[in-house]
Amino acid sequence: MSTTKAARAWQRMLSGRRLDLLDPSPLDVEISDIAHGLARVARWNGQTRGDHAFSVAQHCLVVEEIFRRCNGADCQNLMMTLLHDAPEYVIGDMISPFKSVVGGGYKTVEHRLEAAIHLRFGLPPHPTRELKALIKKADTIAAFFEATELAGFSVEEARRFFGQPRGITREMLPLEPMPALEAQSLFLKRFAELDAERLSESLT
Repeated sequence: MSTTKAARAWQRMLSGRRLDLLDPSPLDVEISDIAHGLARVARWNGQTRGDHAFSVAQHCLVVEEIFRRCNGADCQNLMMTLLHDAPEYVIGDMISPFKSVVGGGYKTVEHRLEAAIHLRFGLPPHPTRELKALIKKADTIAAFFEATELAGFSVEEARRFFGQPRGITREMLPLEPMPALEAQSLFLKRFAELDAERLSESLT
């Protein structure tokens, strides 16, 4: 008889929820946990300038700002943009080169988490192909400015990887790395604003 214990596949959250990574339930997703986690996950593996890490929470705010400026103010689309990296509150921000090494397993977990998070907040499980492309475009614009302003890339190098942004300038974006508590608070504030706007639209 084997005495080998099954590997633990869940994480205890500060809210008290226990989130199963293999079969995540929307009932175990809380926006407070998402904001707390994302504000403490560093973009670019922490290799950025400044006294504070540039967090995934702050990155999400930047991407949502870019998306809004480029694509208008549809609340549902903006909410999914704000949450586009939300699974990273559980699995961390894995840089693209390492994702390529890890392969499909990472994407499977990420996909399930995305669906659970979206369903928790009354969103479609996944963005449409068209919306996903628009979010990716905003994400790539953000990456260009993060790379050149924070991560030590030259403009020429960033252009090769991310292209040249059009219609968006660095001055439009909150790129100064901020303390975790501030990023967490601003993420929660923006989520609440969008949630209230969605509710208001549904009642009219």
